Amino acid sequence: MSKIGVLGAGSWGTALAIVLAKNGHEVELWSAVKSEVDMLIEHREHKDRLPKVKLPDSIQIERTLEKACKEKDLLVFAVASPYVRSTAKLCAPFIKEGQIIVNVAKGIEEASLMTLSEILEEELPSTDVAVLSGPSHAEEVSKEIPTTVVVGAKTKKTAMIIQEIFMNDVFRVYTSPDIIGIELGGSIKNVIALAAGVIDGLELGDNTKAALMTRGIAEMSRLGTAMGGKLETFSGLSGIGDLIVTCTSKHSRNRNAGYLMGKGYTAKEAMEEVKQVVEGVYSAKAALLLSRKYNVSMPIVEEVNLVLFEDKSTKDALNDLFSRDKRKEYSDLSW
Repeated sequence: MSKIGVLGAGSWGTALAIVLAKNGHEVELWSAVKSEVDMLIEHREHKDRLPKVKLPDSIQIERTLEKACKEKDLLVFAVASPYVRSTAKLCAPFIKEGQIIVNVAKGIEEASLMTLSEILEEELPSTDVAVLSGPSHAEEVSKEIPTTVVVGAKTKKTAMIIQEIFMNDVFRVYTSPDIIGIELGGSIKNVIALAAGVIDGLELGDNTKAALMTRGIAEMSRLGTAMGGKLETFSGLSGIGDLIVTCTSKHSRNRNAGYLMGKGYTAKEAMEEVKQVVEGVYSAKAALLLSRKYNVSMPIVEEVNLVLFEDKSTKDALNDLFSRDKRKEYSDLSW
């Protein structure tokens, strides 16, 4: 049995706390939101995000960040991406040297263009930071619907420790050394999912959505490999796997926000309607800036940014994507 602190009690943090508790670990679940803590203590259920899913009695709901961090075998960072840096700063005094941390949020910081693991390493330099990602909606994980994810870590030893802690008969965990590839796949697929939602909102067909997802994988792969990720990763769970589920699922906040935008909502109105952090909106500018930094073509990401931040209509964005110059599907294939 391991002692585990889960920082962030949204849908994903709560779902993973349930997985870990049912695996027999000692779990403390912390939230910075007082009303969320009160609700979890009173009802043993996240009524807003995971209704009718009861927390195991063994999960301790924690108000104090210090207690949630100290003397833990593993810390799970499950706070939304815009709050990873600020949370890391707050918990820094309480984290021991060599602490294993697994980040499960997805995003890129716009100001620095850093991935979330890079932020954690900067704020908590003496720790061992890993990532966990894949096609894994919290709504299904919390109900023990079979799910598969991948853990990326700097060493095989750390990856296997995390794999052993999380894995069970319905939550299968693979390991990988490609942290940057896993993080970029998990972040940029949210931007592509916004566009997929727009296609649904415009009531276009399966052909259009399949084209969008396929070319989205091409964009993710180009940027990811330019930044040092491995091409195989983008064909795996955190690449095409996560893209498929995020672009197609009713649970996807990014797809749902895009759907509303396709129906004529502004980005702000769509986010307010979804009532959760829409990670793709926060990652879109960063993805565009990274594409320019690494001189990588990402036309879907460009159009999503124009729709989000420059009031371009969704129909015009789609038309511009389809009217681009002729080109080969893969530039490195010869006749």
